[in-house]
Amino acid sequence: MLIDILVIAICAVICGADDWVAVAAFGRAKQGWFKTFLRLPNGIPSHDTFGRVFARLDPQQFQQAFMAWIQAVSDLTQGRIVAIDGKKLRRSHDQRLGKQAIVMVSAWATANRIVLGQVKTDGKSNEITAIPELLRALALEGCIVTVDALGCQTNVATAIVAQGGDYLLVVKENQKLLYQDLRDLFHEAQEAEFRETVFDFARTVNKGHGRLEIRRCWRLRRRDGAASGIERLRSHRHI
Repeated sequence: MLIDILVIAICAVICGADDWVAVAAFGRAKQGWFKTFLRLPNGIPSHDTFGRVFARLDPQQFQQAFMAWIQAVSDLTQGRIVAIDGKKLRRSHDQRLGKQAIVMVSAWATANRIVLGQVKTDGKSNEITAIPELLRALALEGCIVTVDALGCQTNVATAIVAQGGDYLLVVKENQKLLYQDLRDLFHEAQEAEFRETVFDFARTVNKGHGRLEIRRCWRLRRRDGAASGIERLRSHRHI
């Protein structure tokens, strides 16, 4: 049955299987457990059967269905962090054919420790267009979405807000004007020792792995008390 093949394959991949031979081997090793909730009328399918079935599935429709299932079984409560990041897949390039490594842009729910969704792109530069596509498929009501400097784009922020989330974006010199404005803003506030600025401040100290890590964070606010959305994080590490 199709559902049996899908469940076995998903469980196997979660546990580290990276090809159909490994998926079939995992199924045979866990056959007794699978029989407690799957029918398995013909036992565990062969690796060829797994390959043939998945080759006939529409990848985009399968991805959409998988993401809908993940979001249905995961409980994202108010204030949870969803981290958006892109990573290159190891050994996914082919120099002989001129094929670049695949980059997967993923949404990771930090508290739930689960990937809510992924979008494939053929290069780091394409993350800018892939991130909004991924965000539009997620339910982010009440969540805080973090994105690195590459994703500091107006269309990314717009997509997050449209899905009901808040955002924390890293600003670096790829956004030259915004980066300089922030530097000037905080420099002026520091020069005046924050006497003329409404702000919040937090400090954390963490020890581990042979180092002491101190983080200091300032958030500037408008005079009416509303958050300006402008933040700076300063981190010091002592080995």
